[in-house]
Amino acid sequence: MALIGLILAVILMTVNPVGQPSLVSYLGVSEPEQKIKQPKIQTNVQRKPAAPSMAAAKILVANTESPTSIPVPQIEVEEVSIDIGVGDDFGAGWGDGEGFGNGGGSTFFGQTSTSERLAYVIDYSASMRSQGRDQIMRKELSRSLQKMQNGLQIGMIFFAGPAWVAGDKVKMIKQKEAVVDPPKGKNYKWKTTGGANGWQPDGPKQKAPWWEIGDREVKRLQKIVNETKLVWGTIWHHPIHMALDMDPPPQTIYFMTDGSASGSAKWAQEVGKRAKKMGVIINCVALMHPKAKADLKTIAEMTGGMLTMVDANGKREEIK
Repeated sequence: MALIGLILAVILMTVNPVGQPSLVSYLGVSEPEQKIKQPKIQTNVQRKPAAPSMAAAKILVANTESPTSIPVPQIEVEEVSIDIGVGDDFGAGWGDGEGFGNGGGSTFFGQTSTSERLAYVIDYSASMRSQGRDQIMRKELSRSLQKMQNGLQIGMIFFAGPAWVAGDKVKMIKQKEAVVDPPKGKNYKWKTTGGANGWQPDGPKQKAPWWEIGDREVKRLQKIVNETKLVWGTIWHHPIHMALDMDPPPQTIYFMTDGSASGSAKWAQEVGKRAKKMGVIINCVALMHPKAKADLKTIAEMTGGMLTMVDANGKREEIK
């Protein structure tokens, strides 16, 4: 065994060992490592809202908080009121219900009214021919219509012995009877039992209509005012009642006459009491007749109206 081991040792010593080849590599000069700066992300960016798409898109709703603030435009929505303005006032300028628009209205012989509904009760008796009274009346009434604000509701009643709606034709029969002939509809009859101051309706009473003021209506009424003929008789409580019977009733009445009549003191109390109860104001004008002053003053005072005296020169005096 010793011999075998010796032989193996000799063999190993005579064999050249195989060398492990070494790998050689070239390493160039390396540049120093550069640190790359990463930009910080700002989490509260203000974004402009995107333009709305013309096409409909589905909307996904997520109940999560986002770190990004998205501006939402503020839209102010005016509260729509269901209050249509009906109450004690009639909008700007209407005041306590007697006003109209922005303070407009009507005027007659220096008297003014801001009522939205008013009626004229005007004397067309034959005595108005004296001293040119009818010319003063026609001129002032035409001027009143010209200055009137569009949209006003007016009624116009003329009287002498009978009473009629402006624009009607009146036919007198022997100064004892009268027939009122409207442009449309049936006729209305009147008769007298006691001269110029005893006229009464003979049958159904006529109802006066409301007209709305506008340019065309003003021209139509001005033509009527200037062309209507004077009629015999004087009785003025019937036409005032005719105005009060309008539906709805007027808020203000302009009443003008050139004189008094038998029984007019009683008429003044009668119409004054009724108008006051209805809340209707009656503004009175006495044209060149001082004797009418007392009766008209009674009516004006009872209804909260005015009284104006007009002389032959057209000069006006308000009676307190």
